[in-house]
Amino acid sequence: MVGSRKLSNDEVEALLGGLETDEEHAVATQFDPNEVREFIFGSEDLSLLGDYYALRMINEKICRFTRSVFLPMLRIMPRISSFPPEVKSFDEYVESCDTFISVTNNRIEELRGNCLVVIQAPFISHLTNSYYGGSKVQSLFAAQGEFTATEQRIIEIITEGMNESLESAWKDLVKTKFDVQSREENIQLISFVDGVDTVIVCSFMVQMPQQDPVSFDIVYPLQTLKPISSQLRSRVQNEFAHDDRTWKERLQNAVLSIPLTLSAELGKPKTSLGRLIKSKEGDVFQMTTPENILVKVAGQSLFYADIGKVGPNAAVSMKQRVSESRKKNG
Repeated sequence: MVGSRKLSNDEVEALLGGLETDEEHAVATQFDPNEVREFIFGSEDLSLLGDYYALRMINEKICRFTRSVFLPMLRIMPRISSFPPEVKSFDEYVESCDTFISVTNNRIEELRGNCLVVIQAPFISHLTNSYYGGSKVQSLFAAQGEFTATEQRIIEIITEGMNESLESAWKDLVKTKFDVQSREENIQLISFVDGVDTVIVCSFMVQMPQQDPVSFDIVYPLQTLKPISSQLRSRVQNEFAHDDRTWKERLQNAVLSIPLTLSAELGKPKTSLGRLIKSKEGDVFQMTTPENILVKVAGQSLFYADIGKVGPNAAVSMKQRVSESRKKNG
């Protein structure tokens, strides 16, 4: 649920002043390209990323991938859904968070920025109880000031799995890696961005049987996503084809390990059918030895070779590969 906030006095006055002067500016002014206008850094339009279509698609993938992270701990398949990304200042987001919460600061090296993975403390309690022998999902959460060593280990397992899910979800848009920089139990203590800086909050809800829904957030600074703003506005995404080199190597090794039989053709003696029929043991057929013998594999001529000996064994020494034209002519 989106929380409501009362307007300050300055905001109310600005709103009323805008209504009073609305009629004066009803006529649209013509844009002069030669006019020099003032520009203040940091005053860019927050609609830079459009409707965040690509980010919404990434969030849907995160929902699918993170199910496999929570499934071994909860022993049930949770239902995870995402909310539309929200743009707000970091101070506004901090005010909406609980004091006691799990915060993981990840470095996104390819985008030269960071992101936060924020998980509610009751959800950590759910996972800890179920992972270490709980018969069912049950909340044992009690208000406290820090996580136990067991809960910290659960947080490490979760964040490692979620970072892998983030990498898989982002790879169709940009191939990147998420590395853990630090962990905190109070979001106000983490070094992330200035309070007035704009962040994009992606919220996710985890629903479990007979339990209240819990949530986790992924927070990106606007400056981190600006370099790929055109890709985030695009409604066409490229599928990332994973190059499985291990599979290729196994296939290559299997093909190269196929046993082949080499045959050396010493000559082609000729005789008549009548002599062949009358031949008996001890008869001799004369044969002219060629200058180079042919080495064949499966009936295909491959090399010219010399015949000789290596120790007590007969052997052939490859001299020249048979040309393609020679193969065609037999």
